[in-house]
Amino acid sequence: MSEPANALSLRIREDMKLAMKAKEKEKLGVIRLILAAIKQREIDERIELDDTQVLQLLDKMVKQRRDSIEAFDKAGRDDLSIIEQNETLIIQGYLPQQLTEAEIDELIGSAISASGAKGMKDMGKVMGILRPQLQGRADIGAASGKIKAKLS
Repeated sequence: MSEPANALSLRIREDMKLAMKAKEKEKLGVIRLILAAIKQREIDERIELDDTQVLQLLDKMVKQRRDSIEAFDKAGRDDLSIIEQNETLIIQGYLPQQLTEAEIDELIGSAISASGAKGMKDMGKVMGILRPQLQGRADIGAASGKIKAKLS
């Protein structure tokens, strides 16, 4: 098997070994889910994922868990909600430091200025600039709502 060409995948694999040795069953399970998702995408697309692609995948996994938590909370299934929250925390451990609201607002202001956006029709331009800066560091859906508010 070839060595992964990126630091993040390597770190995740190392953490799997450490979780095995420490008998951290829950963490090990989540790490295996992450590695399976990486492997699946690599096989499907016949590529080796770089750090940016792994971050996108992890971001997607966190979003899926947030959606599940919301659904479980509405259904009164606190037991399942807690499991999803714990998985989210483990996955977020591989994401970069989350941006503060002020930092997000500052990035949005800069992107609107840089793109020369005047209204909602320029939303795509602003998102094109922001998406790489926010990936894995903020909820892109929430940022999108803030952009809409500023452009309308």
